[in-house]
Amino acid sequence: MNAATTTCTRTLVALDIDGTLVDDGNKIPSGTVDALDLVRAAGHEIVLATGRSLIGLMPIAVRLGLTDGWGVCSNGALTVRLDRSAPSGFDVVTARTFYPGPVIRRAMEMVPVVRIAVEEVGWGWRTNTPFEPGELNGQQKLVPLGDLVAQPATRVVLVGPGIRRFTDALQATGVTVTPMGPDWLDVGARDVNKAVALDGVRMGLDIPAERTLAIGDGVNDLDMLTWAARSVAMGHAPAIVRSAADETTGTIDQAGALSVLTSLVPTVDASLSPLAAQIATAEASAPGPVVLRVWHGAGPDLSRCEAWTLQTGHWVRHAPIPSGVGTTMRAIETAALAAGLPYPRGDEGRRRAQWRSVTGHGTAGFELPLSSL
Repeated sequence: MNAATTTCTRTLVALDIDGTLVDDGNKIPSGTVDALDLVRAAGHEIVLATGRSLIGLMPIAVRLGLTDGWGVCSNGALTVRLDRSAPSGFDVVTARTFYPGPVIRRAMEMVPVVRIAVEEVGWGWRTNTPFEPGELNGQQKLVPLGDLVAQPATRVVLVGPGIRRFTDALQATGVTVTPMGPDWLDVGARDVNKAVALDGVRMGLDIPAERTLAIGDGVNDLDMLTWAARSVAMGHAPAIVRSAADETTGTIDQAGALSVLTSLVPTVDASLSPLAAQIATAEASAPGPVVLRVWHGAGPDLSRCEAWTLQTGHWVRHAPIPSGVGTTMRAIETAALAAGLPYPRGDEGRRRAQWRSVTGHGTAGFELPLSSL
């Protein structure tokens, strides 16, 4: 493969979680993690965009291998920077809050038996009555009504018989109400949704609006699908969601997201190891010559592995090599050769690879050119 003839343009890839990357049993379809790694190695930015609370987002992000990058949760109320070096694994960048008292009181007038949950970011929920296991992510704490309405909130859940028919009346209190079923409403601040949060991430990353892709399956994905330049609905999504999207892919049981993710990366030899495939993908998608840069942690294993490319006379970061983390420099050399990408070697002895020293991002940094530079 040659970067001069096969290139990929950097795209923001917004991915819903439940029903898109994870099924009803909380299982991730086979091949999903490998596909996400290749998309990242091609230089694209993956952003998880979910209705889940932050405490529900983080375990799935780790299982997907997305411990660095961006996440949008609570239907756009929270934007977080995923950072495996942070004590909690994330930093909250933006929290869009509202005072929940008016909507909660209106809901209690209309549905006296309404169950209420107010999100406590990074921990769980304050509730007026217990919710069943699995209904909410995180822990629960029973509190009196005064404690539910006392502080600004990122997200409120209202559950009661037929409560969806009161959506407009509740929204009139100055909030965003998203029906998640006939008996379940998600409530956030006015004009808050996944699209608004994603566009903030897009602008921060300096990615053009025309280089955006979104995949989802729920009513809370409608704004996101309308926002994206390329929108894809899962095959099992309701008709209103499928009609809002440019394309429809397979269902979650068919791992429908995989074909969309695969369309974002150049074709590589299917027999390659994950590490070799990611290196080949990075080289094929980069707009210029490539070097592999690595940094060690406290021990011999690599704490960071990235592809850098030469643009307008300057070296810039092109993409991470996810499978390079935790390996060794020798493993990087072996994988590069398996991918058919030679590198400079010494003239004598065992003709070892000629790694060069670089600075930054760790206690020791080295780079390996994938062509004669």
